[in-house]
Amino acid sequence: MSEPWQLLGCDFTSAPTRRKPITLAVGRADRGRVVLEAVERFESLDGWSQRLAAPGRWVGGFDLPFGLPRELVTQLGWPTDWADCMAHYAELNRESIRASFSAFCDARPVGGKFAHRATDGPAGSSPSMKWVNPPVAFMLHAGVPRLIAAGVTLPGLCEGDGGRVALEAYPGLLARSVLGSASYKADDRAKQTPERLIARKTLINALESGQAPLLQAVGLRLRLSHAQRDALADDPSGDSLDAVLCLLQAAWAEQQHRSGHPRWGLPAFDPLEGWIVTA
Repeated sequence: MSEPWQLLGCDFTSAPTRRKPITLAVGRADRGRVVLEAVERFESLDGWSQRLAAPGRWVGGFDLPFGLPRELVTQLGWPTDWADCMAHYAELNRESIRASFSAFCDARPVGGKFAHRATDGPAGSSPSMKWVNPPVAFMLHAGVPRLIAAGVTLPGLCEGDGGRVALEAYPGLLARSVLGSASYKADDRAKQTPERLIARKTLINALESGQAPLLQAVGLRLRLSHAQRDALADDPSGDSLDAVLCLLQAAWAEQQHRSGHPRWGLPAFDPLEGWIVTA
């Protein structure tokens, strides 16, 4: 029997600090339960990069886009091969990215300013070219080149070490399946309300009982200690909970892999744009 996969879930920020670090949930699957073993925090991109580059056997869900919309890339005249496009993108600074994307949007009609990837529709995710609220374009710029440099495999996009596998995840997809449009997190202290605390507790309960539709479909449930449950509920930013949601998406993908799916549960997708796991 092959060695089991460690599971990772990453809530990413393109500018980590002590106050707002990158959050990494670490766990494992055990007879239908996803056991949360640790939550690691990284106050620098270099520390996070070193963690990913270390030898290991893991599959992780990462909350950052792995590609740009083909429509955008084509119109800007950038390379349409994913690796070449990412290399070009990595060489740009944030100001030039903002200027290029802003000019693209300015030339388009109201209501259709942004280009979207095919995965954005089923996932309900922000377009990966957005540079504000949330600045996912800068998350891609900070994260993907470091994943490539760490030598990990991004299925369908980049072949690296087959023992370290990174999948694009989106915690909002799993959270909304339980909570609908109710908000469960806020960085702004004024918005850290009792209603959001109740929403976090509702979501955690659904994950532990296996009642979230994604988990129900494959017979998985989250296993937490009392202290872990309290810590997730008591983090009003939702960063720890988002990392756990990404961990569960990785657990779903690992189960698909064990069942023989050649792409960790990902459908056939545009190899320039990428795809969000479970969408």
